[in-house]
Amino acid sequence: MHTERVIIIGAGPCGLAAAIELQQAGLDPLIIEKQNVVHSISQYPVYLQFFSSPELLEIGDIPFTTAGDKPSRIEALNYYRSVALRREVRMHTYSEVTRLVPLPNGRFSLEARNRYGKPLRYEAERVVIATGYFDHPNLLGIPGEELDKVSHFFREAHPYTRTRVAIIGGSNSAIDAALELERVGAEVTVVYRGADYASGIKPWVLPLFESKVAKGHIRMMFASRVIAIEEESVTVSSAEGEERLPNDFVLALTGFHPDRRFLSDAGVRIEPEGWPFFDEQTMETNVPGVFLAGVVASRREANEIFIETGRFHGRKIAAHLMRESESR
Repeated sequence: MHTERVIIIGAGPCGLAAAIELQQAGLDPLIIEKQNVVHSISQYPVYLQFFSSPELLEIGDIPFTTAGDKPSRIEALNYYRSVALRREVRMHTYSEVTRLVPLPNGRFSLEARNRYGKPLRYEAERVVIATGYFDHPNLLGIPGEELDKVSHFFREAHPYTRTRVAIIGGSNSAIDAALELERVGAEVTVVYRGADYASGIKPWVLPLFESKVAKGHIRMMFASRVIAIEEESVTVSSAEGEERLPNDFVLALTGFHPDRRFLSDAGVRIEPEGWPFFDEQTMETNVPGVFLAGVVASRREANEIFIETGRFHGRKIAAHLMRESESR
């Protein structure tokens, strides 16, 4: 069994930022990550560029320099990996925490398993949950969603060349994917429940997309939803009725949500509105010694907390633990 003062669950940017803040407070936390370091970013589209400028993504007071105004996915991977290595952040990767249990002595037991299913056990005085949300897509709940042709992630367009692709959603990720797919020769239909384009679409991208739609290169279906997915087709419902479209692949880009069940099983109170309770000043939950960092602390929308804001959660936690230590 591993015994630690502080364990952080999740090695995303906000988990790394918390680890570095705790290091600077005289602690040496251990991060447990079920995949690789900054796994969510490694799952982003291959050629993605961030909206934020590099200085807004910096952690640990280490400068983030990029070739352009906005960092690319590969630059972000290199940056966060380099920061973790330079600061010698302790990590157990490819190990998933499955259960967090408060102990009578005020400490916490963490049950985990490695990539081969071998059980692992940890104990800690304090726990920071920084698990993100990228592993929990918002499911459609329709027949056929479990088929292999359906994905909630878009990595790159090349595999879809000369195929018929239905994209479900109207966010920036859906618009960007549609443009990339059209460039490689895919036949693209975007199915979106909204009556018009989402207000958050990047203003420099929307005119290009609208032009592709106007020319018939991309089909845009507003006020519509996919109600069934079959092996060679999808069924779309709209005000005009139901339409069955020939289809090879479905990209359900409907967003993600944090894992609330893990929190509630650990005793964290989930408010009636559906989000976890925590102190805004300290990030501590109703379970003394359990803290939140990053998007897991989001309320209405998972994307209300970005790296540029979530990276400061660790600073609040470290300050609280320092005050706690001084008062003993």
